[in-house]
Amino acid sequence: MFIQVITGKTSDREGLRRQFDRWQSELRAGATGYLGSTGGVTDDGNVFMAARFESEEAARRNSTREEQGAWWAETEKFLENARFQDSAEVTTLGGGGSDDAGFVQVMRGRVADKEKAPALMARFAELLPAMAEGRPDILGDVTVIHSDGTYSDMIYFRSEAEAREGEKKEPPAEMQAMFEEFTAAMPVDEYIDLKDPWLT
Repeated sequence: MFIQVITGKTSDREGLRRQFDRWQSELRAGATGYLGSTGGVTDDGNVFMAARFESEEAARRNSTREEQGAWWAETEKFLENARFQDSAEVTTLGGGGSDDAGFVQVMRGRVADKEKAPALMARFAELLPAMAEGRPDILGDVTVIHSDGTYSDMIYFRSEAEAREGEKKEPPAEMQAMFEEFTAAMPVDEYIDLKDPWLT
């Protein structure tokens, strides 16, 4: 899998949403290798978009389409300080992203321990049974490590209310220990709460 992440700010959430919907209705059919996307705008106007492709080649091919360029020329009018980050270093847990999510929380940060982080990501799969039992509100997770040493971790929840309630629960000791290891190796710098996620 290959993921393109776009971040920035917007003062016109509805205008940006119209562009997102227009891409889905008019351009998606011609985007060979496109798998889906997760995005949205926070209450204070922060934008997060992640488009999934089956390969880097498919993503590059889409970017060079004439209609894609024309669409982006219109879309960037609704964005400030747009930043692009691409990566094929993707890890999915619990089935990955889910179009059934009513709330997506994105954790963004940096990889402080480049040797330990991949091993921790692999070990997280061992905790899926405990996570499914203790946190049924979590539908899946997609983590992208970017080439500049930062990462984006998208966690999909049934709803924000269930996610907040789940945060109050005491996790199993094994899960808590691994989470502490994870945050030491990959500290979180910001949380992006997508209360109305745009999912395809």
